[in-house]
Order: sequence, then structure tokens, then C-alpha cells
Amino acid sequence: MKKIAVLGPGSWGTALAQTLAENGHDVRIWGNVPEQIDEINEYHTNKHFLPDLQIPESIVGYKELAEAVDGVDAVLFVVPTKAIRSVAQELLEKMNTKPIIIHASKGLEQGTHKRISEVIAEELPEEKRQAIVVLSGPSHAEEVAVHDITTITAASIDQHAAEFVQDLFMNDYFRIYTNNDVIGVETGAALKNIIAIGAGAIHGLGFGDDAKAAIMTRGLAEISRLGVAMGANPLTFIGLSGVGDLIVTCTSVHSRNWRAGNLLGQGHKLAEVLENMGMVVEGVSTTKAAVELAKQLNVEMPITETIYSVLYEDKDIKQAAKDIMLRDGKTENEFM
Repeated sequence: MKKIAVLGPGSWGTALAQTLAENGHDVRIWGNVPEQIDEINEYHTNKHFLPDLQIPESIVGYKELAEAVDGVDAVLFVVPTKAIRSVAQELLEKMNTKPIIIHASKGLEQGTHKRISEVIAEELPEEKRQAIVVLSGPSHAEEVAVHDITTITAASIDQHAAEFVQDLFMNDYFRIYTNNDVIGVETGAALKNIIAIGAGAIHGLGFGDDAKAAIMTRGLAEISRLGVAMGANPLTFIGLSGVGDLIVTCTSVHSRNWRAGNLLGQGHKLAEVLENMGMVVEGVSTTKAAVELAKQLNVEMPITETIYSVLYEDKDIKQAAKDIMLRDGKTENEFM
């Protein structure tokens, strides 16, 4: 049994906490909404995020970060990308052990365009923690919570740390593979949310399966192109954290990025969509970071740029779909 602090009681943090608890670990979950923590401790529910889930009674909610991380073997970040740096800064002051750091968030930091593990490494120096492990892949909290079969990746430059995380989570419904390509895994995790917005928009506009297949395959090409420019192994993008995560996020009604895109395709304005979503839509901010990063690295990303024009320049979404189809012809096998 290991002691694990889960930072972030959203849908994914709650589902992962449940998995760890069911595997016999001592799980503490920390959040900054007191009423939510009270609900977890008193009723063993988290109605806002997973209304049908009965949380294991062994999971204890904490309002104070220092209490949640007291004596832990591992800390699992499951907070929005924009909160990673500030939570890591607070964590540094509260830790009294040298834990393995795991994160299951997906995005790029605004302004710096840094991957989440890079942000964490900046704020938590090596002498204060062990390795950093990225947990990512095709997964929805709603399905993990009811024990649907799920396979994801634990990525780290430290193989022993990746195997430690693999052992923490593995059971008969939740399977973990290890990977040493942290750049590729994090890039795939972040950028697939952009393509999911586009896939949702395609559906909202009324296009069929051909269009959905097109945006996913060409979206994967863009993800791979930027990832390789950042130093990733291109083969990572045909794995769980690449095409696997892309498929599930672009095809499922559980995906908040797909749902946001679907509403945009139906004619709703972005502000209205975000206001009614009730949860963070990471793909919106990631689109801005990816466009800026692509320009910096001189990488062509036409789908991402088109989605950016709809999100940030208020371009008509129907016209955007036409314009991208009328681009000059290109070759497909760019890595060959």
C-alpha cells in the first residue's frame, strides 16, 4: 500500500483516485472548493462531476494541502493546465517527503508554451522530489469510474518511476503501458483536444463520416509534425497517447472538447459555449499556445490555424471549413 495525494477532485481526478483506492492504496484528494470536499467526506459523492459515482469511503478529502501531502509516496496532479504552476509552487512549501510526481493533465502553458512536466520541473527542483511521470491516453472519467476497460501510458525518462506508476494503477479494468518519450506523450495529449474541437464542429455542421475521418487523420499529421519538431519520436503518435487518445476524444460525447466544437458547429458563440460547459475546455487555450508555438518552430498546422480563426478571430465556421478544403494540394507522406 502506498500513500498518494490526488490534487484536483474533478471528474478525472476522482476516477483516478477511485482506481487507486480500489487497488488498496491510501488515497487523499485535495481541492480548493470546501463544499466539494465536505461532500466527498460526508456523502462519498462528487455530484457535479460524476453524479452517479459512489466514491470509496476510504478516500479522504482535504482542504489543506499540507495535510493531504503529509508523508505521501506520490503526488498526482489532476488540475487544469493554467493552475499547474501555482499549485506546484504551493506544494513545494508543503511537502515533507520526496515523492514521485505524476500528472494526468493535458495542455500547454499559455505564454511559455511549455509542457506540463516542464512547468512542474521548474517549480519542484530535483532535490525535493523523485522523477516526474506523465499519465495519458484514451480515457474518459465516466467510463473508468464504471470499470470499462481502459489502457493508457505512463511516460517518464526514469523507467523505474514509470513502472512504479504502472504498478500503482494496474488492475483488471485499467491497464498501463510504459513509455520513455515524454515529449511525444505530452504533445499528443495536449494537441488532440484541438482536433476534437474541430471534430465536434464537423458534426455540428452536419458533415458525415468522411469528414470526421479526414479531420482525425490530418489532425494526427499536424500533431506529429509539431511533436517531431519539439523532439518527439514520431512512432509515439501511433500509440495510445497519440492516435488512441485522438480517436476517443474526437468521437465521444464524454469529450468536453468535442461537445464544445459541436455547439460551435451548430452556431453557438464561444463565450456561450464555455459558460454553459461547466468544466474547463482545455483545447481552447491549447489552440492559442499551439498556433504560437508552430509559428516559432516554423511548423505548418492548417487545421489548428483554422480552429484558431474561429475561436479567436470570430471567423464564420462554415466559411472556415470551405477555405481549408481549397488550400493548395500537398503530399501526404511527409516523414518518408
